[in-house]
Parts: sequence; C-alpha cells; structure tokens
Amino acid sequence: MEAVPFDRLGPEHLDAWHALRNANPLLDSPYFHPEFAAAVHTSGRAVQVYCERSATGAIASLFPVVREGSLLRPVGWPGADFQGPILAPGAAYPVTKLLTGGATALEFDHLLPLAGEFEEWTATTRESPFVDTTGGMDGYLARASKSGRDNMGQARRRTAKAEREIGPVKFEADVVDEAALAEVIRLKRAQYAATGARDYFAEPDRERLLRALLHTRGTDFAGILSTVYAGDRLLAAHFGIRSGSVLHWWFPVYDPAHSALAPGWILLRELVMAAPQLGFTRIDLGRGDDEYKRRAKTGETFVGQGLVTRSNTRLAVRRAREQLVAAAKASPLGPHLRKVVRRLRSR
Repeated sequence: MEAVPFDRLGPEHLDAWHALRNANPLLDSPYFHPEFAAAVHTSGRAVQVYCERSATGAIASLFPVVREGSLLRPVGWPGADFQGPILAPGAAYPVTKLLTGGATALEFDHLLPLAGEFEEWTATTRESPFVDTTGGMDGYLARASKSGRDNMGQARRRTAKAEREIGPVKFEADVVDEAALAEVIRLKRAQYAATGARDYFAEPDRERLLRALLHTRGTDFAGILSTVYAGDRLLAAHFGIRSGSVLHWWFPVYDPAHSALAPGWILLRELVMAAPQLGFTRIDLGRGDDEYKRRAKTGETFVGQGLVTRSNTRLAVRRAREQLVAAAKASPLGPHLRKVVRRLRSR
C-alpha cells in the first residue's frame, strides 16, 4: 500500500480512479469523484491517496484520506456524507494495510458498505435517506410516503402565500454567486450556534472549500448553489455538489424570520420539479435525524461508524462512545439529549 500526496497523482492514478468509480454503482456519489478530493486538497487540507496494486501491478484501489498526526480520516471529514475506498464491486480491501508509515488508526463515520473487511471495525450503522427524483414531481409523488406528499402540497400552498404576502417567488437552481454563498455560510453558522452543533466553518479552510466548489463547473462534477427569493428576500438556499445524475444535499439554510412558511420544503419542492431539466435522478439527503428527511425520503442506504486500529483499548473506547450515542438517540428522551450527542461527536 503506497500513500501518494494528491498533487503527485499521475494520469495512471486518475485513469484508474475514474475507471473503478464508473464500474461500481455504489460510488456514484460526488464525494467519490476525484474533483472533490482535489478541492479539499487545494483549500488547504492535505490529501493523501492510499493506492493498492494487484499482483500484475495495476492499481486495484484508491482511498483518499487526510491525516492528523497518526490518525487517518476519509477525505472531506467531518463534512463527507459518504466515505470509503474506490474499488471494483465485490473486491476485497486490505484494511489494516492502511496502518503504515506511522498511521495508527482510521476513523470513519459515513462509510458505505463497499468492502466486507470493514465490518469487524464498524461499531454502529445509521440511515442515510435519499429522494428518487426520476420523473420530476409526478414521479416523486408516485413513490413518496403520505407525509412526503402532504408536505409537498403544503409547500405549494406556502409558495403562493409567500407571493401574496412578500413578493414574487423566484427559484434559481444553479447560480455562481459569492454573496449568496456567504449568506448560506452565515445562516448555517447561526443555526449551529442556536442548536449547539459543532461549527463546521470554525476552520477557515472549510469556507475556502465551498468557494472552490462553487467555481468548479465541470460537466461530470460541480458545486451547485440554489436559491429561493420572495421579492428581494432570501427565503431559503442550498449549497451542494453533484456528479452525473446525483445531487448531494449538503448545506441547506433558510431565513428564520420566515420559518412559518417552511422555506426548506419550498426549496426542496422546486429542486424536485427541476430535476429532469437539471439532469439528476437522485438527491442524497445525508445521514441525519431531521424530521424533514424522514418525511421527504423515498428510500435510504446505511453508513457505518467505527475505527480501524490495532489498539484494543482504543477500539473499545470508540465502540462504547458510538453505542452511547446510538442509545441516546433511541431513548424516549432523545430530543433532550441531542446536545449531549453533538458534544460527544465533536470530541
């Protein structure tokens, strides 16, 4: 297993990356595209790619990570909602070979079930919902739960109300607007402060990452900023990433002054309606406990949380923490324990 700095990858590595990803349907999320790793690297967080070769010398897998001391984490941590190695479907993965060159552990919290070798290191798994947008709104309504259909109907009525009471509603699906992105970040940080969640943007390279992605306009990978205005007032906005037919719902925000209109649902409805024109058939909502995700989803996958390490003590501590978090979330007192859970995750 060879660790290669991202900026030293050559055509052989990138060609293998694209070929392996294209051959594995589980890797269609934009988080697995090399352009995402490139944006993380250029924003100031050094990315290393662990490359495994077959007996013939061909590249068999690649795993982009960031390293802090002796700890490895998947690229994009803690904001990457899907993680794992780039490899062929059903291929085995030599997990412990990552622990070389002074690395003593690999931590993950959104690992897709890409290789069975990770199972023994996975302490818990959690749901990661998605919305199938094939066929636009008509297709969605045919697949959605009653709650999803009801909320989309309410979003339509609230859009009309916003037009009556505030001004004409304007939806823009994909804009390159630095000021709007700055407002997304401001509103998201205010939300983190209000809920006690860890502030993703406390480290400046995270803002640089979003700005870099905003200006990434490739045909196969791009940042995408969507906004909904009523008159001159921003009701809701979302910044995400897309690759091919998949949009990842990453940083949704709304103006709390207009919370009675449920602006997030208005925005989601607009994106579902626009999906056929935008060319995507799935919106990945990402792991989370938000009620709107439960209501809006048409399906889900599962992602794992765990630690790969040769230290039994370290592994036991990590598993105990994950199990405590899972127990808190399953408890009838769960809503009152969310701040405790967030503090545990941020440590």
